[in-house]
Amino acid sequence: MWRKVVGIATITVWLLPLGGAAQNVRTRTFEFTYVAEVRDVPSGTRTVSIWLPYPPSDENQQISDVRIHAPAPWRLTRDPEYGNRILYIQVDAPTDPLLRVEMRFRVQRREYIRRPEAIRTASLVEDSDPPPTRWLRPDRLVPIDGWVRERALEVTRDARTDLEKARAIYEWTVSNIRYDKSGTGWGRGDIYYACNVKRGNCTDFHAAFIGFARAVGIPARFEIGFPLPPERGQGEISGYHCWAQFYLKGYGWVPVDASEAAKTPALRDYFFGAHDENRVLFTIGRDIRLEPPQQGEPLNYFIYPYVEVDGRPFPNVEKRFSFRDLP
Repeated sequence: MWRKVVGIATITVWLLPLGGAAQNVRTRTFEFTYVAEVRDVPSGTRTVSIWLPYPPSDENQQISDVRIHAPAPWRLTRDPEYGNRILYIQVDAPTDPLLRVEMRFRVQRREYIRRPEAIRTASLVEDSDPPPTRWLRPDRLVPIDGWVRERALEVTRDARTDLEKARAIYEWTVSNIRYDKSGTGWGRGDIYYACNVKRGNCTDFHAAFIGFARAVGIPARFEIGFPLPPERGQGEISGYHCWAQFYLKGYGWVPVDASEAAKTPALRDYFFGAHDENRVLFTIGRDIRLEPPQQGEPLNYFIYPYVEVDGRPFPNVEKRFSFRDLP
């Protein structure tokens, strides 16, 4: 049964970039479809629990016209640490071995720009909402002591300000890690793998950037969603994309995308201080405890469906993602 999400109406207001100077900010409006299919549910199963990430509305994207089709009643929850919204479905005594969930919604996404040159010239303001200390703490696969701190101090040895340190870390990451998804070990966001093997995907790039930033006292956070091709149209999306932000006292959060910079060298400067409009954000943070709590371990990151059958993780889940640009 399809059910539409009804909530408080939002007003879209695109904010000026940091520094106060008006710029032409690119926007994109599209429909996004997220499908999860739990297959081969064992006969005699008592309970199937399904968690899906639910996209947020914020100053850079507005989510509307959400429609959900699920095999049982669903509810929206939030994880207790980061506040990520979660679509939760519990199917009791399922009689069908195939359980399908589909979420479809409209996204209005804007280019998010906070240019370094604007940061240097902007007037210092007092923090009205300082970042939580969580963004200075380690993650399970991103420690910030020992070798990591020593390496971060070496990378930033010639930098004085936090902005200069963040730029040095960004430049090191883009120059030293290669976007390469061959072999095994990549995609976990393991800082030791990223820095020693020096290859991987976006999670590995941003494990290095975030870990080094936190190790020298700069709050940094992990964000994950899906990429869209720059060409307008429609089509399937093969998998997730992730990026990061770091925090400068008196200025706020600054976007970076180190893996896109490595893939597209001409945009290296652009992606230090910008996220393009060709993406949709779903969740932030790592080592995630869901709500209601899962019986399994905390999730390394949360972008794909997570399913438990009678309290045990169930891997037989197929997923599909697609988009369609709107006028």
